[in-house]
Order: sequence, then C-alpha cells, then structure tokens
Amino acid sequence: MPDTGLPPLPPDPAQPPKPALPPTLALPPTPALSSLPSPPAPQPAPAPPPDPGLERILRGPSGLGTAGLRLRPPAEPEAPAEEPAAAPEPEAPDEGKAIPGLYHHAVPPPDPERVAEVSHRIKAWAVDEVQAFPPEWEDQFDGFSVGRYMVACHPDAPTVEHLMIATRLMVAENAVDDCYCEDHGGSPVGLGSRLLLAHTALDPLHTTKEYEPRWTESLQSDAPRRAYRSAMAYFLQQASDSQADRYRHDMARLHLGYLAEAAWSQTDHVPEVWEYLAMRQFNNFRPCPTITDTVGGYELPADLHAQAAMQRVIALAGNATTIVNDLYSYTKELDSPGRHLNLPVVIAEREDVSDRDAYLKAVEVHNDLMHDFEAEAAALAAACPVPSVQRFLRGVAAWVDGNHYWHRTNTYRYSLPDFW
Repeated sequence: MPDTGLPPLPPDPAQPPKPALPPTLALPPTPALSSLPSPPAPQPAPAPPPDPGLERILRGPSGLGTAGLRLRPPAEPEAPAEEPAAAPEPEAPDEGKAIPGLYHHAVPPPDPERVAEVSHRIKAWAVDEVQAFPPEWEDQFDGFSVGRYMVACHPDAPTVEHLMIATRLMVAENAVDDCYCEDHGGSPVGLGSRLLLAHTALDPLHTTKEYEPRWTESLQSDAPRRAYRSAMAYFLQQASDSQADRYRHDMARLHLGYLAEAAWSQTDHVPEVWEYLAMRQFNNFRPCPTITDTVGGYELPADLHAQAAMQRVIALAGNATTIVNDLYSYTKELDSPGRHLNLPVVIAEREDVSDRDAYLKAVEVHNDLMHDFEAEAAALAAACPVPSVQRFLRGVAAWVDGNHYWHRTNTYRYSLPDFW
C-alpha cells in the first residue's frame, strides 16, 4: 500500500538548522498611498551590506519628477539639480540586447559559482528525483538557464539551498505550463481537471482513510505532479505556515489565469486589452517574487504582507515582469503553431494598429507599470519603516531586475522583432 502522507524530504546535512522566525510585528493599518504623510527622518540602524543589485529600490525611481520617491529620504533638503544620465547597461554581444525604450535597470552578472552549483543541483533533482522531462527535452532544459535566472533574481539568498527553494518551484511551475497548457502536449481541453489535481500536490487533500491512498498514489502519476509535490516538500522545510499558505494562494491565482486563457483559446476569442491585462494579473510571475522572503531566510509577517498597499506593490511587480515575458517571447510565439495571445497581438487586433505600433505600445504599458511599481514601493517603504518591509521591497525589486536580465540574456529562447 502506498504512503498515506506527505513526509518532508530529508534536510541537507550541510545546511545549518533553520533559525527561529521573529514574532509578527503588529502595526496600525497603512494609510492610503495618496494621503501619506511626509516621511519621518531616518533612525540610526545597522546598515545592511551594500548590494549594487538592490540600490535602485533604496534610492527610488530616477528621472524628472521622481526626486521625492526615496526609501531612505535625505536628512536635509537637496538643492534642485538635474540627475546625471544613468550609466548604460553593460551588454556582451552574445548576451542579447535590451528592447529599445524598455524601462529597466542593469544588474551585475550573477555569481558564476552559485550559478554553476544551482544548475548542477537542479538538473540532478529534475532528472533523478522527479523525472520532470524525458531525455529528448534535455537541450531545452539546459537552454532555459534556470540556475542563472534564480541567482540573478535572489541576490540576498544566504545559501545555495535557499536558492534551490525558488529554483525547484520555478521548474515545477514550468513543467505544469509546458505539459498541461503549452508546448509539450498541453491543451485547453480538460485543463481544469488537470490543474485541480496538480494543485493538491501543493494544497494537500484531506479526505477519508479509504480514499487517501489513491490520491497519494496519483501524485506520482505525471511529471507536473511529481515536481509540484517534491518542490513543495523542500519549500516547507524553510517556509513558515503563513508563507506556505501565501504561496498556495498565489498558485491558485496562477491556475485561474491559465483557465481564463484556455477558455479564450477554446472559443477562439481575442479579449479586449483590459481583459487581457486582467488575465495576465493572474497568469503571471507573482508566485515567484512573493516568496522572496523565504528565499532570503527571513519572514515578512502575514499582517504586513496582507496590507492593501503591499498587495498592490506585489501585483504591479508581477504584472510588469509578465509583460517583459510577452515582449521578449513575441517572436518565439509567432513562430509556434497556432495563435498565442500576448499583449502586442491583442493590441494589434483590438486597436486596429500595425504589429510594430502594437509592440511599441506594449512597451509603453510595461513602462507605466514599472513606474507605478517603483512609486508605490517607495511610498509604502516611507509609510512603514519596518526592517522586514524594507528588505521585502528590496527583494521584490531585485526579482524584477533579475527577471529582465534573464530574458534579455537568454538568446537560446528569445530574439527581438525587427521594429527599429
């Protein structure tokens, strides 16, 4: 008879025990962002080690009209002065080019030693532990460069094992997307049933003793469920109960977005632009930045994470990073069979403009989302100067920047259209 529970996988003996999490900090509700008081003068506190990849969110947005949006306001008023032009992003010829006009920030190349170690571990996990892909997909797995992706997105992860939390979950999420929805046998037909059963690998079924063994056995029945179950077991070794529940909630959001897109596919419906953006707020990267505190080895308390202002920041970050994916994967999707909905395609059809004009307008949509994300993050940090809030906001900003870095440099998967 198969096991009837989901025991955690054995911890890595090379890693130190997980430290106790601090108690939740009870704060009064954050005021509306439009009526925030002037930021308080900074209080003396130990300064965290400098991290070039995170300095951007600490200094706030740059450019005309943004001098007041700072997470660490200056002690004395600054004289008006034009900000110097941002340094150009370093780009190696073989690392692709950034989309012209796309608002983004440079990040230093991820630590090559960490990239190599994460890449080695994740392939061993995907091949040996969960059989996430058949041998003929190996080149695609390698080309995804998930180790470089996650190291770039989580520069504050204290250990490689913390990085592996995010890396396993990313691979599992992509297994579900590929096998259930997209490139490798995916179909909108019957998708709801497949997603629901896979979701029970994240959010366990509580049923009778008679039927529990059949459910447990089902978790090994395909690659997506094996990957979800194993990645979640590792995640639970580091995450608190509230962090785990937060992640399950965001994965349910993701699955709901998958279903909306599948319904449009079945009826051959092209949504209005606003409808597409609503779908993309659910079918997006949100589960990734929302676990940045777990990967960083600390916890943003549940009451602070649940604030409406924090939820808006996380949503804007997820929306902006997902439009980055729409833009960089545009030519890849055009070359794939069938019609793939992405923001430029929807704008072109619904607003009756050329493919080029639709793409350039999608760049503007992304830039608006990015500016809103940075402004809201700066306002929230000023209104709620709690260390865990400050660190979480820096972590989300680092994820946004690392996500762009990976898309820009992944020339195995992506190339830009000839619109300039």
